[in-house]
Amino acid sequence: MSTKDFLEKDYYKALGVSKTAKPAEIKAAYRKLARKYHPDANKGDASAEERFKEYDEARSLFGSGFRVPTGSRTGTGGFNFDLGDIFGGTGDAGSGLGDLFGGVFNRGRNTAQNRPRRGADVETETTLSFSDAIDGTTVALRLTGEGPCPTCHGTGAKAGTVPKVCPVCGGTGQSSRNLGSFGISEPCKECRGRGLVVDDPCPACSGSGRAMSSRTIQSRIPAGVADGQRIKIAGKGAPGERGGPAGDLYVRVHVKQHPVFGRSGDNLTVAVPVTFAELTLGAEVKVPSHRGAPVTVRIPPGTPNGRTFRVQGKGVRRKDGTTGSLLVTVEVMVPKNVNDKARSAIEELREATAGQDPREEILERAKEA
Repeated sequence: MSTKDFLEKDYYKALGVSKTAKPAEIKAAYRKLARKYHPDANKGDASAEERFKEYDEARSLFGSGFRVPTGSRTGTGGFNFDLGDIFGGTGDAGSGLGDLFGGVFNRGRNTAQNRPRRGADVETETTLSFSDAIDGTTVALRLTGEGPCPTCHGTGAKAGTVPKVCPVCGGTGQSSRNLGSFGISEPCKECRGRGLVVDDPCPACSGSGRAMSSRTIQSRIPAGVADGQRIKIAGKGAPGERGGPAGDLYVRVHVKQHPVFGRSGDNLTVAVPVTFAELTLGAEVKVPSHRGAPVTVRIPPGTPNGRTFRVQGKGVRRKDGTTGSLLVTVEVMVPKNVNDKARSAIEELREATAGQDPREEILERAKEA
């Protein structure tokens, strides 16, 4: 309903009273109709809900000091009475409707200051050894952050006093600004979104209700965590207020490098030195595995340098219980010092393979570019 329609509506007729009715009669009629069309008493009745919304709109448009529209009546104007009396229960027309409408017209205002508030999320870091990251471990995390003031227990008020509901926002912690065709809601500047103000602030926290504190918790880091991974630990963040749940803890994990092993996704990697003879003639070589006995890898004859072999089940344990692989890369080790016998054997090998130029093909291909 537009404001124009609202102002032009004949409320005397709608209420079923005469245009000469006294304020007490009008109040009584309002109460009777409001009770009759309240949604709680008319489940699923859309028409009753619409009738009830008219009273809601009347209250929101005019608040207190409401002037009953004259409608089609001629002569003197209407008369003033406080619509708050109707909904608040004052006046001479009997008890009010505060209990009935409290959840509709003042939803959240009377209980905002008592509502539980979830604690803030907290982020920290930890550094693990390579092996602990692969196998999982329990670490001690020291957390420093804001929490309820231990002196006033989060109320912000000095001992022996209590905070009061913010007079600006009515305890909601929010204030509204009218921007013409629409409005916005923002944290109340008077209470800074708390819904409460204190006249005699706590000397320890200056009335904020918050204080810095430190605590140490034991947290389990799951197996297979990777360097730079962010882990969520539910319920280990900042404590909640007024019985609210704690926030979550986010742990950023840094993993130290291993002197032998590396990692590629769910696989472990290792580079194993081999001789030229082993690659040429073939061999079976032992390679290390992470926190386990060495495993044997068979190298076929004629294996090129840098080839990678896969050993199943020797990698990182996955969330589904399966395990990645160990990727073994063979690299020829060139001896720095050789004795006379080894030198003689190498000379014989060079003479025996003198007709083969391993660089011939790449030189020809380079000319084509």
